[in-house]
Amino acid sequence: MRGWLTLTGLLIVLGVVGLLVRKQTSAVRMPVPVEQVPAETATGMNTPTSGSVPQSSQQMQQHYKQAIEGAMQARPMPDDK
Repeated sequence: MRGWLTLTGLLIVLGVVGLLVRKQTSAVRMPVPVEQVPAETATGMNTPTSGSVPQSSQQMQQHYKQAIEGAMQARPMPDDK
C-alpha cells in the first residue's frame, strides 16, 4: 500500500514538472522570421531569368547563415532596478 502511494506521488510530481517544463520552453521560443515571397514569384508568373539554380542556392545559404549568426548575437540584458 505504501509503495503504491509513493509511486502515485512520484507520477503526480513528474506530471507537474513536465507541465512546468513545457510552459517554460514555449515561453522561451522565438518566432522564426518567414521569408516574404512576392505573389508573382510564388505563382511562377515572374520567374527570374538571371542566375542559375546553384547561384540562387548559394544566395539562400548565405542568407540563412547571416540570419542564424544574427540570432546568435548576444543581446544586452535590461537592468533590474
